[in-house]
Amino acid sequence: MNVTGDDGERLAEQFESHRTYLKAVAYRMLGSLDEAEDAVQEAWMRLSRSEAESLQNLRAWLTVVVARVCLDMLRARKARREAPSDEDVSEGFVSQGAGADPESEALLADSVGLALLVVLDTLAPAERLAFVLHDMFAMPFDEIAPIVGRSPTAARQLASRARRRVQGAEMVRDADLSRQRDVVEAFLAAARGGDIEALLEVLDPDVVIRADRAAVPPGSSREIRGASGVVELALNTVKRARFARPALVNGSVGLVVAPRGRLLLVAVFEVKDAKIVEIDVIADPERLRQLNLAVLED
Repeated sequence: MNVTGDDGERLAEQFESHRTYLKAVAYRMLGSLDEAEDAVQEAWMRLSRSEAESLQNLRAWLTVVVARVCLDMLRARKARREAPSDEDVSEGFVSQGAGADPESEALLADSVGLALLVVLDTLAPAERLAFVLHDMFAMPFDEIAPIVGRSPTAARQLASRARRRVQGAEMVRDADLSRQRDVVEAFLAAARGGDIEALLEVLDPDVVIRADRAAVPPGSSREIRGASGVVELALNTVKRARFARPALVNGSVGLVVAPRGRLLLVAVFEVKDAKIVEIDVIADPERLRQLNLAVLED
């Protein structure tokens, strides 16, 4: 049934009152503002064709619809085996194409947590949905279960498995993780600020940085040895550092570079005696998919 006239206007007003919330749900499920807006618009189309007057809880109904649309989109994305991004890692970090304003989406991604979005993107679609709806929006498992086609107990297990991945509970924790994080965060702050002295303070004199082919422009060196060379590289990649955030990478503290929440690059650090002795820079999509990523707790 298509709603028209005064009823249509009232329904549109009710829908608009929930739009911000629905976009927040969809964004956390999809990690893309454009796709989130598409999912919310699809929910409006379905609402406008429904028997809206029979709905007792419009917000709950819309949440379920958005969740199902997002689940379908995530499954389609997985089936296409999409790469994390089609952007050129070595040249730019924010797409300037059509669609959502890149700067606005970058701010939105940062407010949600860039590392969290990156880790969510490693989850299976049903795991991601169960975790987002329950842990972020407090939806009961008996309401999540029909969306993912599982029992409430199975839906709870999906969210629990996702939570362990997000929190890194399945990783081997380094007993010196806190000190390692301090060193990596000091390196990041110095790189962002162009502080040569601070960079040298955290780098071992014989530090080596290695990068895979996808992480550097064609013809550039993939290995640099010595603190001075690493400092020079850091000063030349301030734009990249802007989008970097600490995260757990295979159980150790590393950095993820994820403009607008799309993983482009990971830096894995080896720290000894409070000095960085090795940095492995990974941008190849296949290698990125093999990493075990988790969110660092504050």
